[in-house]
Amino acid sequence: MNKKISRILIVLILAITLPLLSAYTNVTPKSLYRVYLHGKSIGLIESKKELENYIDKKQKQIKEEFGVNKVYLPEDLDIEKEITFDNNILSVREVYNKIKDISPFTIKGYAITIGAVDSQAVDGTEVKGKKQTIYVLDKKIFKESIDNIVHSFISETDYENYANDTQEEIKDTGKRVDEIYIENKITISKKNIPVDKTIYQDTNSLSRYLMFGTTKDQQKYTVQAGDTIEQIAFSNKISTEEFLIANPEFSSANTLLYVGQTVTLGILKPQISVVEIDHVVLDEETNYQTETQYDNNKEVGYSEIIQSGVKGITRKTQKVKKINGATVSVTPVGNGEVLKEPVNEIVVKGGKKSSYSGYGTVVATPGEWGWPATCSSVSSPFGYRWGTLHDAIDIAGCGYGSNIFAAKDGIVVQSSYKYDNGEFVTIDHGNGYYSLYAHMVSGSRKVKVGDYVVKGQIIGSMGMTGAATGVHVHFAIWRGYPYRGGTPLNPLAFY
Repeated sequence: MNKKISRILIVLILAITLPLLSAYTNVTPKSLYRVYLHGKSIGLIESKKELENYIDKKQKQIKEEFGVNKVYLPEDLDIEKEITFDNNILSVREVYNKIKDISPFTIKGYAITIGAVDSQAVDGTEVKGKKQTIYVLDKKIFKESIDNIVHSFISETDYENYANDTQEEIKDTGKRVDEIYIENKITISKKNIPVDKTIYQDTNSLSRYLMFGTTKDQQKYTVQAGDTIEQIAFSNKISTEEFLIANPEFSSANTLLYVGQTVTLGILKPQISVVEIDHVVLDEETNYQTETQYDNNKEVGYSEIIQSGVKGITRKTQKVKKINGATVSVTPVGNGEVLKEPVNEIVVKGGKKSSYSGYGTVVATPGEWGWPATCSSVSSPFGYRWGTLHDAIDIAGCGYGSNIFAAKDGIVVQSSYKYDNGEFVTIDHGNGYYSLYAHMVSGSRKVKVGDYVVKGQIIGSMGMTGAATGVHVHFAIWRGYPYRGGTPLNPLAFY
């Protein structure tokens, strides 16, 4: 039976029986108050109000620390009226001394519960969200802190135009914000808060916690000669976007730094998920494909471009979902409007195999690589985000089932499935260079280990198998075998 109900029943029984007992004993029962701490009785007092006032009077330090006018009983202290013959009555001072070092006193404030939201790390692994409760003295502190976090990930202009319904109509190309919301379920309740909890008293400290997951000062760095924002960020395992959020005084990654300048290097660990969904219309270059013709009168290794490729232009409409500033999915709306057809590149290669010396003569240099997809939108760049290296670029917006092409001639060394990459293909291009294509549609891989492929050859279809939140191809270029001692390189450096 619930302890509280038991106590109430005892009080009722005593209320009935004590008058009868007093008639026989000539002793008058008293109406007192029994004090319980952690559910155990510590004694009787004459006045509940007197104990409350005594505690409030004695706790001047708490009032000064938190800037409040009143201090209340501990959260787990119960005081219940009791009719009793017991004359063993404690003073409020004695009760105070029994509880002051055992259970913390409380002050009025607000408990804010932030619901858990599962997410995905940069490397594709699932990150389980955690439900947590934070405490503030004033609801205004929480509201202002949330505004700070939202404005860190969404430009002030975009937010104001969205909030005031003043966004301009898209005529040809442009962006419209369709939705902005916080994915976590948030509840706010007024309550007495134990003073041993972390209680946020100002907007800055709570904003820091909601952004970085800690109130501790972030690491600092002193700018050296030749430093750029991009170099400092990458060397310290953060993205340029994270750098700019931690250092709002810089307007862009191209801002010039001066020697001796101090910057902040905080790794973001947002405690809430700010979602932005955009309606985007853009003119995107359509990559041309490479047609390979073989001349058996020429030896293997001979290559000549007889028709240069020309990129086309397609006007596309997309729904772009971002969480805390990072794009998590790009969904095409319709097939797009072709404004300019691409012209394919035509390459003649030698087909005379008698003197074939293997693919090891292939040299990986910028300008020789073909684009692996039918669209060019990079939804997630190469680099660090939230302390983890994204070792590839994610290309999205082409549509489910769109073609994926070999970026360069080579031999297929992996064509398989892995829990994080999903359906994927790895190609050895010689001279130590490899390319990797992940998240293909299940069953769409068109090549097997040992196949020789040429640049522009279809090797699979774009999907979202493995650890993927949306349709895209995870395209990586490595110097050395991927994940076996090799080094990931920024694929965009090869174009």
